[in-house]
Amino acid sequence: MSELKHSNNELENELFKSVYDKTPDYVKNLNLMDFSNKGEFTFTLKKEHLEPYSENNPQGLNLKEWFANYAKEAKVSTAGIRGPQNILFPQDTRFPINIVGIVLATLAKALVAKEKYQGKRIVKVAGCEVRYNSQLFLDAIARIQTANGIETLVPYERKTIPIWLASFLAFKLDLLGGEYITSSHGISVKNATKDLNCQGSQYLPEESMEFVNKIQEIFDKTEKDGSYVIKISARDNPLINQNVMKNLNDGVDLYVEYLKSGVAQDFNLDLIKNFNSKIIVECVGGSAYRTLSRVLTKLGVANKYDWFDKEEDSFFHGIGKYDHTPSGEKAFYDYSVDATVVAKRPDGTKFFPVIETMNYEKRLAKYPVGTVVLITDPDHDRLTVTQIENKDRISELAKLGVDYMKLDDNRILTIFTANQAFLMIFDFWAKQLKAKGLWHNNPRFMIKTTASALSWDEWCKNNGVKVINVPVGFKEIANIMKKVELKLKKHPNDDVILDDVFGNAVNLGKNPRLLFAGEESGGMIIGSEDLIKSKSGRCAVAMREKSATEAIVVTSALVADLKDTMLSQNLARVFRDNHIIGQFDTRVDIAYYNESEPDINKLKVEKAQGEQKRTKNDMFYLSMAIAYKTGKLTLDNIKQILNDKFSSDGLTFDNLKSVKFVGDGTYFEFDDKYIEIRPSGTDAKTKAYGGGLKKDDIEKYASVMGNYSGERTSDHKQFITDDLYNNCKDTAMNYYLAFVDKDANNEPFGIPEYDF
Repeated sequence: MSELKHSNNELENELFKSVYDKTPDYVKNLNLMDFSNKGEFTFTLKKEHLEPYSENNPQGLNLKEWFANYAKEAKVSTAGIRGPQNILFPQDTRFPINIVGIVLATLAKALVAKEKYQGKRIVKVAGCEVRYNSQLFLDAIARIQTANGIETLVPYERKTIPIWLASFLAFKLDLLGGEYITSSHGISVKNATKDLNCQGSQYLPEESMEFVNKIQEIFDKTEKDGSYVIKISARDNPLINQNVMKNLNDGVDLYVEYLKSGVAQDFNLDLIKNFNSKIIVECVGGSAYRTLSRVLTKLGVANKYDWFDKEEDSFFHGIGKYDHTPSGEKAFYDYSVDATVVAKRPDGTKFFPVIETMNYEKRLAKYPVGTVVLITDPDHDRLTVTQIENKDRISELAKLGVDYMKLDDNRILTIFTANQAFLMIFDFWAKQLKAKGLWHNNPRFMIKTTASALSWDEWCKNNGVKVINVPVGFKEIANIMKKVELKLKKHPNDDVILDDVFGNAVNLGKNPRLLFAGEESGGMIIGSEDLIKSKSGRCAVAMREKSATEAIVVTSALVADLKDTMLSQNLARVFRDNHIIGQFDTRVDIAYYNESEPDINKLKVEKAQGEQKRTKNDMFYLSMAIAYKTGKLTLDNIKQILNDKFSSDGLTFDNLKSVKFVGDGTYFEFDDKYIEIRPSGTDAKTKAYGGGLKKDDIEKYASVMGNYSGERTSDHKQFITDDLYNNCKDTAMNYYLAFVDKDANNEPFGIPEYDF
């Protein structure tokens, strides 16, 4: 039985003790596979493992239930198949993420790859950030893959790398794909595997289902034969290749070369080099520092930055962690490390629970007004932009819809949403391209998620940039990139025309270039002037994963260019110069349970109940969108349903223009705003987004509609049949898959002759 872990952080010790106390002895005593054994060994999956644990089945792991939930998430997941884990006992299969599940999924992916590429040299990359058990999972993935003949590139000494670097290498080196262990900015006890395909983008659902079906085959064989033997290679198996990554400096050298053809061209680097102030990078979790510091050093600008929280820490330095729930109950509670999360105190005032745990009142005391703090996350793909300002700016910030927190009696920290920050970033980048005479070389286009700001669409209209809206998730953005590239390859002299998720055919023009791709949750990428080429000659308009390093470089250049002008003043200018009316945006996150609950049985019950609430809320709106799309409901019918339900909350739908299913949520278009209600693809949560002319207005609509129980009203039942209501999720999935498949780039991947 393992000993109780201890750390120097009192709150982390509370978490350890709670997990330890609520883990049953039979789990603590499990010894299924010992990865401390550096030699080859086997794990025998038994028929008994598939069934629940009981006195009559002491070997039960309940893997059938684990797999049912895993398969369900694989169909809808927007960012890898993720969930909570037992941070002390990773063999605990009661949790969605566990070492047995990691082994099974890795084996299934390996078997699918071997069937597709028989006799070929299959090479993948594997990496991780700093979450609990990440090193164990990385070791397991590498050793399972190599036991099946798949060469696995890992960082030298298996140290951390960002998700975007693994993605970049998968594309640049023409690998079959990669495995990356992260749960992005999620809570500390969560983890996940992000499966990267040969393009370096995350698996689409149909790709995930291939290996999910293979797991089912393994289970069927186990049921039939009574057992199934899984081989684990030695830790020093020569197919676990550290030398390639060592020689490539983990890919940093190749990535710097890529940046220098884009956002790190001399005109931007010179701005940063001549900047007289320090820019602070907040490395939540610490793993960003190892790669980002090397990139900035190679670019010759590292001396322009100060670093916060650069030490690697699975508890993320306590950021986002509290010893009480939002309702005040005494319990460990984790708001995640998403710096943009807004919560309300018992008295109703808004605050930033994640940033409040960063202790900026003291840590920023010596820095002058104007100092910019760039906050990234553990896998280093998202960015939050903040800046120290004088408190006399508060009234102007209110007009702009920019939130802030107090630092001291005279200073505040302005906190920009990604919608606001990214608007300034691509506006700046466009100005740079115009100044260098590059803008008119190609038509420009943008890819954005429907949940992102209306201001982006307005800016694009004012600047002659075409926009393709997609569902939430960067893999959706990458899918559009690949569609564009196929048309460029097959019909280089024709206009590129693609459908967006609203059903509009968007003409991008001849030989277009991606200006920007991003989402409101903080992920972005900049397109390249020349198509990016892999080692074997595959071409891309941009990389497949969001990159905080790319975002930090271009943001630093923007800050340097502004000199003494505040970012908020620049935002006002962008709004004014581009005639932007829909200046405000909001996001409301409704969590239906405490994700940090260490009692897995209680967690499962509360999560299942939460999923029912999430789905009920979703179906109330989704069924209207589907009925409207199929002509079984008029817009006036929808207005009647919604006015009847929400008029008592002060909402009116008289100016509603349309209701659309947008791949993963329901989009309400008004003449002065939009509201999108979207069920989380990875958890028991509802996300409500809004953008428009008045901040109070969109916040009210998003909060009321997002928090609605979903109970069907008499009008809802009158206009929408039970059959349509009960089948709306399946109908929606068919529409989504049709959108994904139209013009899809399904060119088969050919494994090249590698020169390493």
